[in-house]
Amino acid sequence: MRVTLLGTGDTTGTPVPRCDCPTCTRSRETGQERSRFSVHVENERTGESLLIDASPDFRAQFLETSVPLPDEAVISHVHFDHLDGLGNVYRLLQELPVHAANETDPETRQSVAGTVSSRYGYLDQLTVHPETPFERFEAAGFSVTLVPVEHPPLVSYGLRIEGENAILALTGDTSFAIPERSRAVLRGADLLLAEAIVPAAMCEKHPLGGRHKNADGVPRSFGTKHMTREGALEMAEELDAEQVKLVHLSHRYPADEAFGPKLGVDGDVFTL
Repeated sequence: MRVTLLGTGDTTGTPVPRCDCPTCTRSRETGQERSRFSVHVENERTGESLLIDASPDFRAQFLETSVPLPDEAVISHVHFDHLDGLGNVYRLLQELPVHAANETDPETRQSVAGTVSSRYGYLDQLTVHPETPFERFEAAGFSVTLVPVEHPPLVSYGLRIEGENAILALTGDTSFAIPERSRAVLRGADLLLAEAIVPAAMCEKHPLGGRHKNADGVPRSFGTKHMTREGALEMAEELDAEQVKLVHLSHRYPADEAFGPKLGVDGDVFTL
C-alpha cells in the first residue's frame, strides 16, 4: 500500500489567498503547501488506486504528483472541500465508481451517497455505490469500512482501509467524540491520518471555545466539529497507531510549529 497525501489543508488551504500571516508567508517562502483534503492510496498488488475524498484542488493535485488517476473513490462527507472535485471526472476518466455511506442525514435528508447522486447525476462516468457503515466493502482491491464520527450538523465518516499486509485508518473530519464502536474499527492501523485543525491554544478564539478537555484541562475539540492537535495525538495513542500524521490543518498554526514532523504537507508519501 502506497499512500500519498494529495491535500492536507482545511477548507481554505495554506497559504490562504491574500493572507500575509506568518504561517502563510512561510508556506509561500518554502513551497510547503496544504491544498484541500484528499488522499491517494495505491494497491501495489493489483495496480489499482483509491481516492479518499475529491478535493476542489483535484486538477492541481494530480498535475503536481505522479500518482495515477483513481480507479475508485470514497467520499467521507458532503462538505464542498471533500466532494466538489468529483466534477473532474468529466472527460478525464472513463468511469469512476464512488462509494459513500447510505445513512440518511437528518440535516440534509439525504445520505452522502444520495447527495453525490443528486449533485453529480449528470456525469455518466460516475456510478454511486451506497455502503452501510461498519460493513466491509471492496474498492480498488482493498477492504474498506466506513465508520460514523462526530462532525455536526452533518454526518461524517472515518475509514479503515485494509490491504494484504497493511492497514490505513482515517478519522475523517470529526471532534474528539468519536463513538467507541467506531474507535474499535480504527484501532491498530499501520498509519493513522488524524484531523487536527488547530493547536488547542486556538480554542480561546473560537466562539464556542474548546470541548472534550483532558485531565489537564487541554481541549481536544475545537468547537464542536474538529479535533485539536492535542486531541488528535491523544486519539492516535488511544487507537494504537504505529504511525500518525496530522491532516486537515489550518493556517492558524504558529509559523514555527506549522510544518513540524507530525504535521502533513501535500506530497507526503508512505509505503506500508
